[in-house]
Amino acid sequence: MARDIAKTDAYVVSPRERKKVQMLFAHLKRILKLDRLRLRGPCGALDEFLHAATAQNLGKMAKLMPFGPRALVA
Repeated sequence: MARDIAKTDAYVVSPRERKKVQMLFAHLKRILKLDRLRLRGPCGALDEFLHAATAQNLGKMAKLMPFGPRALVA
C-alpha cells in the first residue's frame, strides 16, 4: 500500500509543497515573532495569526510591485 502511494506523481510534488508551507511558518515564527501568542483565547490567536499572515503577504506583494512612484501612476 505505502509503496503504491510512493510511486504516484502527487507523492513527488507533496514534499516541495510542504517545504514551501514550512518556510512560511518558519518566517512567521522567526522574523515576525509569532513564536508566542500575545492575545488570549482562540479568537485572539486567530486575529494575531491573520495579522501576521497579512503582513507577510503584503511584504510579498511589495516585492512584486515595480519600483518608483511613477510605476503606480502609469
